[in-house]
Amino acid sequence: MRIRWLTAFLDFPSDQFGAEVTFWRAIAGSTVSPPRGEHREFASLEPFNGDPHLRVQRIHEGPGGVHLDLHVDDPKSAVDESMRLGANIIRDNSTAGWMSLTSPAGFVFCLVAWQGESERSRPIRWPGDTISIIDQVCIDVPHDAFDREVEFWSAITGRPTRPTSRPELVQLSRDPALAVGILLQRTGRDDPSTSASGHLDLAATAVEDEVTRHEGWGAQVVDRFERWTVMRDPVGRRYCITSRNPRTGQ
Repeated sequence: MRIRWLTAFLDFPSDQFGAEVTFWRAIAGSTVSPPRGEHREFASLEPFNGDPHLRVQRIHEGPGGVHLDLHVDDPKSAVDESMRLGANIIRDNSTAGWMSLTSPAGFVFCLVAWQGESERSRPIRWPGDTISIIDQVCIDVPHDAFDREVEFWSAITGRPTRPTSRPELVQLSRDPALAVGILLQRTGRDDPSTSASGHLDLAATAVEDEVTRHEGWGAQVVDRFERWTVMRDPVGRRYCITSRNPRTGQ
């Protein structure tokens, strides 16, 4: 299977949808597309240049979270290959052009029909000269499922793994044609999670300046590390601002 485009999807409960879309639109520096879908539940965060790689969804059950859309030429054949690699189908919506699955560790992703997306959006230079972009999904994987999950995502994307400075983090080699990269993080043995989840990462040239901008929109600092800061958005969703090159993701 050839992945033509990757989209990071933010899933919000109905009572959080409006305020959360406003927050993430501001953080991304985007506009919001007209809603679409049977229940007007989907929208894109439209960049000022390039094709959208961030989308939002109103959900009616559960706490929400982050999932990935893999845009492919033929979702049906891609489903067969995904299942051979260890994925499981959770919703068949092939009549609408997409299928929802879970990875071996339980991370949700969708296989969707490619609509020609190909132009990466450029990072934004904010007042004060900080440059940033939301450009990565980090999959948080229970400790004992980590190696199998890394193997799965490397196989399904066709991307080799890259070492990082920390043993609990494994990055898939970035495809320069895609706007979103994938990082996998092994959670600690004391983490009670039984399935994988995900969060967004931003690349920024000046982490502290970017933190201040986010605090102005209602986010809070959770923890600080040498190369990234963990944030909490206004409803408690965690994400990270990282010290990486916004243009290359490295």
